[in-house]
Formats: sequence, structure tokens, C-alpha cells
Amino acid sequence: MKTSQPDRWRHSLSGTRVLVGRARHQAGILSGQLRTLGAKVLEIPFIEIRRPKSFKLLDTALKNLAHYDWLILTSVNGVDAMWARMEKLNLAGLSVSTHSATNRRIRVAAIGPATRKSIEQHGWQVDVVPAEYVAESVVRSLRSRVKGKRVLLVRAKVARDVIPRELRRAGASVDVVEAYETVLPRSSRTRLRRALRSPQLRPDVITFTSSSTVRNFVALLDPNLAFPQSVGLRKRRSQANQPLAGLDGIKLASIGPVTSSTLRELGLRVDIQAKEFTIPGLIKAIRQALT
Repeated sequence: MKTSQPDRWRHSLSGTRVLVGRARHQAGILSGQLRTLGAKVLEIPFIEIRRPKSFKLLDTALKNLAHYDWLILTSVNGVDAMWARMEKLNLAGLSVSTHSATNRRIRVAAIGPATRKSIEQHGWQVDVVPAEYVAESVVRSLRSRVKGKRVLLVRAKVARDVIPRELRRAGASVDVVEAYETVLPRSSRTRLRRALRSPQLRPDVITFTSSSTVRNFVALLDPNLAFPQSVGLRKRRSQANQPLAGLDGIKLASIGPVTSSTLRELGLRVDIQAKEFTIPGLIKAIRQALT
């Protein structure tokens, strides 16, 4: 969704208050496009991106890229963190496209268009972007192509294990290395609670762009509900109409099915879900739901 959008969309969200919970350095794109549609945007980050405790495994993998057949990146954060390490290791000038010794191409898979764009901005070629921008679709795209191959998956410290598990079942040797971790920005707790109580700030829509944003949103309001430790607690939460006070009348907007699943796991509604699992897709879904 760009500034060349049809005139009928220009003010389609006029007066709508939208809470954007992306990490601070990533909120600008979503917020800017919402404001273009007339929305009043409040930014309160639900996640903060930090470097891992150790880069040892990532550094070792990057120094040995020539030994891999596939490189998989599942987020822009992963691309940024990996590239920063390559610069630190004086590897940024090297091309990932060709093995220096064997002249075989190292193929690259990106989970979606934003990740692909970030990779290509560094001059690398992306070979695979799945039809749907979720881990399961990455697996479907690669399952028949990785038997006997070495795969490097660069991702967050905590992430779903769908890709490494299924690609190993397909016969691949998969190394998983963490490039960053997402943590709870505790400074957001007071701001979030104040916004939900204030008639002037209370949002009409809250956006969720990952499972991490969902879990941390819940943790900011009630840490005891964010990470259920028992089936019984999950069951009790799923039976509740509203497990968290203060969300009545607010629409919860999800970027895709994985994020929606986490919302439901924590007993929250999914009022809006993007059909295309991207930021433009999320904005389109919000616009269609509210106009």
C-alpha cells in the first residue's frame, strides 16, 4: 500500500485509533501507512530486539557458509542481525551466491517479501519465497529439494521448530543458529495500561505482527497469563470470554494464522486476520473490516 493508493482509501481509517506494538525500530512502516489512511496511531512496543548472549554459533556458521547448500532467513531482524555479524567478521564483502571452492551456488530462502527485500538490498539473490509467508509454507517449498543437503537456519532465539524438524525428516542436515532474541520492554507496561484506561488514548484496534507480540502484550498486562504452564490453565483461559480486563470493544488484528493461533491459545479473540501475511495485507484487512 503506497501513497499512490486510490482516493477512496485516503481517509478510510479517519478517526480510528490504532495501537501498533511492533519493535520501536520497525513500527514506522506500519504506523506511516495507517496514518496515510487517516488513522490516529499510538506506538507502544510489545517486543524489543536484543543481541543474543553469545554469537559463537552464528559466527562459526558464517565463517563456514561455503559448507552449506541452503540458507534460510525467517525475518528482517534475522537478516539485519546476520549482516551486522558479517560486517563485524569482515565477511560483508563476500558473496553468498557461490561456494569459493566448488563453484556451487548457495541457495537462499526467505519467508516473505519483506525478508526477501532486505536480503536483496545486500546484493544477494533469493531463490525461494513460499506462497504463504509462514514456516509450514517454507517447508512445503523446500521439502523435495533438501535431501542430503546442509541447511543453515538463522532465526530468533525462541521460535517454532517447524522448519528444522520437517526438513530433517526430509533428509536434510539442519544447523539452527540464533542471531537475536526478543525480550519484553518493561517500560511499555505503564504506557499500555494507561492507554487502555484513557478515553483519549484507548485504541479501536490493536495490531499483532508475530506470536512474540501477542505473548508480550499479555505479559505486559498480566504476566501470569502469558506463558501457561498447564493444560488446565489453558482450558480455563479458553473458556473465558475475556481473560484480560479492559479489552472490551477493541478489535484485535492479526497478521496471519500463526499469530492468530497464539491469540486464541491465550484466550483472546481474533477479530481481524490478514489474508496476505504481510504489513500491507494487515492494513488492508483492517481497512476492510472497519469500512
